Amino acid sequence: MTDTHSHLYEPEFVDDIDDVIRRAQDVGVERILLPNINAASLRPMLDLCEAHPHYFYPMLGLHPEDVKADYADVLDEMEQNLQMPDHPYIAVGEVGLDFYWDRTYAAEQQNAFRRQVEWAVRYQLPLMIHTRSAHRELVDILEEYREENLSGVFHCFGGSLQEAEELLSFPGFVLGIGGIVTFKKSPLPEVLTHVPLERVVLETDAPYLAPTPHRGQRNESSYIVETRNKIAEIYKVSPETVDEVTNATVRRIFRRLK
Repeated sequence: MTDTHSHLYEPEFVDDIDDVIRRAQDVGVERILLPNINAASLRPMLDLCEAHPHYFYPMLGLHPEDVKADYADVLDEMEQNLQMPDHPYIAVGEVGLDFYWDRTYAAEQQNAFRRQVEWAVRYQLPLMIHTRSAHRELVDILEEYREENLSGVFHCFGGSLQEAEELLSFPGFVLGIGGIVTFKKSPLPEVLTHVPLERVVLETDAPYLAPTPHRGQRNESSYIVETRNKIAEIYKVSPETVDEVTNATVRRIFRRLK
């Protein structure tokens, strides 16, 4: 299994990161992809990757909730990392739009997202996209780049079938499915019956959104097994088949993986 979206560099894991890694490996997690959040999270993320080479893989991006008035300066500094020919980043992420709490920086978020999509084009990297309460705006921006052969993951998908179909109309993209699929009242299992397994990857979003039966706890990468097993149930295939298909999709999208 590949956990395509985990924040194990966050302070919640400082005291027991070695145990968290061991538990992930024990259930068969072969690699963990780490989306960046902001300038401050870069160093802790890279430290974790350097301590465990070929297990953790970093991304570079400014999370939409961290887009403020100074976003342009932050992005200027971040992009310098991508200009280095030997940079370690496997994707541009976690980027996107989030209008859930308010729209104070809505224009700035959209400008920041466009700029980071252009990074993906310029540096030939996939995108790890976060969207919440901003589906229409996100699709409209991506339409501007439809001819650029973009690829990536729509992280933490939990929307309707219509939204899934709109997102998957971008041929290089897949849906990131996490703990939400295991929630008792989630409509996601029904939606996924209309989505090919080849258009799905596994994720945790640790430390957030722990799956059932761990709901309400700190999430961690080992819990991805609950999501994998639920997806196997939905698609009526073996867990091993889910591992094989989703790992092939991961390798197709994240071409810088070792």
